[in-house]
Amino acid sequence: MDYYDLGRYGRAISTTAPAAQTWFDRGLVWCYGYNHGEAIAAFRRAAEADPSTAMPHWGIAYATGPNYNLPWALFDDKSKADALAAAHEATQAALARREGASPAERALVEALPARYPQRTAIADQSPWDRAFAEAMRAAYRAMPDDLDVATVFVEALMNLTPWRMWDIPTGTPAEGAATLEAREVLERAMSATPEGMDHPGLLHLYVHLMEMSPFPEKALTAADRLRDIAPDAGHLVHMPTHIDVLCGHYRDVLATNQKAIAADRIYMARNGAEDFYALYRIHNYHFAVYGAMFLGQYHPAIAAADELIAVTPERFLRVESPPIADFMESYLAIRQHVQIRFGKWRELIAEPLPVDTALYANTVATLHYANGVAHAALGEVSAAERERALFLAAWERVPETRLLHNNTCRDLLAVASAMLDGEIAYRRGDHDEAFSHLGHAVALEDGLPYDEPWGWMQPTRHALGALLFEAGRVEAAETVYREDLGLSGRLPRASIHPDNVWSLRGLADCLARKPETTETRLIKQRLAIAAARADVPVRASCFCARSAA
Repeated sequence: MDYYDLGRYGRAISTTAPAAQTWFDRGLVWCYGYNHGEAIAAFRRAAEADPSTAMPHWGIAYATGPNYNLPWALFDDKSKADALAAAHEATQAALARREGASPAERALVEALPARYPQRTAIADQSPWDRAFAEAMRAAYRAMPDDLDVATVFVEALMNLTPWRMWDIPTGTPAEGAATLEAREVLERAMSATPEGMDHPGLLHLYVHLMEMSPFPEKALTAADRLRDIAPDAGHLVHMPTHIDVLCGHYRDVLATNQKAIAADRIYMARNGAEDFYALYRIHNYHFAVYGAMFLGQYHPAIAAADELIAVTPERFLRVESPPIADFMESYLAIRQHVQIRFGKWRELIAEPLPVDTALYANTVATLHYANGVAHAALGEVSAAERERALFLAAWERVPETRLLHNNTCRDLLAVASAMLDGEIAYRRGDHDEAFSHLGHAVALEDGLPYDEPWGWMQPTRHALGALLFEAGRVEAAETVYREDLGLSGRLPRASIHPDNVWSLRGLADCLARKPETTETRLIKQRLAIAAARADVPVRASCFCARSAA
């Protein structure tokens, strides 16, 4: 094919050059699909095709700046300086060409100076974000039926509090977040005209807005529409799985991310693996791994983890601006979480450490944690304690700046520390101490910042429940499984894992100790359906339990 299949969405702009229109439409879809580098390249082609029109320059300016996943606070100094210079230049170019623009185009262009008031950075750009949101609010009020104006306005609102649109424990809009306004604008835009449910930007933002909410299922229809709207825009293909995973649709999580991976392979073959969009590519692998793990499918999980590593060259991790290792190295350790999930204890212990332990700081720490869990599960307590000491030292060397999306690696490794302490204490026979540590791990996991998929790869309740059940504390284990499945009503909506095979197995085992009820039969039915898709026998909620071996 001559170009990627980006679907049919486009916005007519003030140009008589067909090539300018074509390239602008392509840039806009890439922008809504968060491939901002490719969007800028397309907008530049549009500007070359018609040097007199304003909107390609608007597109360059808009795509160059911050977004929901990359606010100003995450830019390093050089990247911020480069972005501001380029965005300010494009803003001025758009302003200089606005005379022949339509009213909506003028409104979009004339909002840009609020977003980029100068070429040089300041310590805190949040006043610029607020000014841009106000400028776009005025534009939206003037033309509420323009779907692109609505989209840019909502993203401006969401960029004020990225990934903090809802308060997870209470299920209410987060303090200071424009959650209700954003929801009202999005739902009006999607329902007002048939075109609203064909708009990649509106659908993308609605998924992000509703995933943290107490009712993510309200976005299922939007997610299903988004799934096929732009077949070669990998991130748009992927985005529905932010809702799928919260609704327990783990097969959709895996299959849809495999489609996104296939789309991004096409893009990577043409453009290489070393650009900022690589973060979105590895996010697809991360999600595919997570979906496969919840399905009990080892083979697609390890395949996705291995391909993730293969498409992340070390030379790319060494790029200092932007600091690629801080953004991406954490994902390389997902392979160890797959091995823990499926009890590959000897394979884990045989894994070599990376040569450059500083560059791969999180991977090293995770390997020592994983080896400690492996030795503990095998009953090799002394070896597990030696790995624990190595883990603690490695944990200290992980930079504070090392991230796995919304979570710091150091916070995630705090969960690992409590998990490892619990596993070791359990194998020593100190059950009260073990369950105290594992309970602490649960509390730490529950307190992590929201992320999709969740920052901690194997729910801590799966290990706690398995070992409680093995130790004969069946009622306590039953409580843990009900919480994980969302049947207790005690956990926030974003913290539960509906219909996952692991907790269904655990709860079914607990209920089997009691007289049969309608619920017992229902759980057995749900377990039979879930277990039928697993490619390994699921005999316990965690392979750390003896019954799983």
